[in-house]
Amino acid sequence: MTARYLPALAALLGLTGCVMERDPGGPAQYFSQSVEPDNSEEVRVDLRMGAGDLQVTDGAQKLVRADFTYNIPAWKPEVKYTREGNRGTLTIVQPGSSHTTVMGKTQYRWDLQLNNKVPMDLNVNFGAGKARLDLGSLMLRGVELNMGVGQMEMDLRGKVRHSYNVSIHGGVGEATIRLPVDAGIYAEAHGGIGSINVRGLRHEGGHWVSDSYEQAENKIRIDVEGGIGAIKLIAD
Repeated sequence: MTARYLPALAALLGLTGCVMERDPGGPAQYFSQSVEPDNSEEVRVDLRMGAGDLQVTDGAQKLVRADFTYNIPAWKPEVKYTREGNRGTLTIVQPGSSHTTVMGKTQYRWDLQLNNKVPMDLNVNFGAGKARLDLGSLMLRGVELNMGVGQMEMDLRGKVRHSYNVSIHGGVGEATIRLPVDAGIYAEAHGGIGSINVRGLRHEGGHWVSDSYEQAENKIRIDVEGGIGAIKLIAD
């Protein structure tokens, strides 16, 4: 884990009652797993990573194609898919106590490819590290992101096939959100955000909108809440 995040992470864990332990880690281990698509009309994707590097893209023929790297055996990711009625739920979890974070020379990375033909609700709980979410080609119904410490980049550029909401709840990290310039965009930010930098949207009162917001058939609404250190909203 990058050293620059350690003081902030220590403070955040202290507030939440979590404990940091040191572990030198072992040799890197790798494994891949896929989940076949079924005929569910929609799928909820629930990603829960405590600390590491997270990469999410589109392009899978399966429902998901996942490649994992880790060097702490207890952190081997768990992948589960269930279905109830016409709705599926895909869950990928970093196991271990929610009150313990292991520090040291850890290697922990998820590379996930999602299917872009299945309507999805994406829920990401990301504690610390770096996350890059390239979501613009997915058939999104909604996105919810809870982040703690580190850096997050979310790219929503692409064809907006349905209107959907994006909710971001922050800790003390940095977030960059790229938006399609020709889509209907409405963005609000609340809470103890350290700084906000907006490009390509116009400021109206307490929110920002794209020039095409009123005319757009499909819209993206962005709601940012919490103590994010810095956020960038870029429509291009």
